[in-house]
Amino acid sequence: MAYKISDDCISCGACEAECPVSAISEGDGKYEIDADKCIECGACAGICPVGAPQQA
Repeated sequence: MAYKISDDCISCGACEAECPVSAISEGDGKYEIDADKCIECGACAGICPVGAPQQA
């Protein structure tokens, strides 16, 4: 299952830069992951300082 960014997101942008398939973009108040593009690699979860990206 694709990753999803929880409300814990602090909008730092670290995950967006880390995503190898550009599935992450800045949303309204937090970053969002396009489930259709996500390859479930977990790179975003590994770089996030607050653990906001989680498997949906």
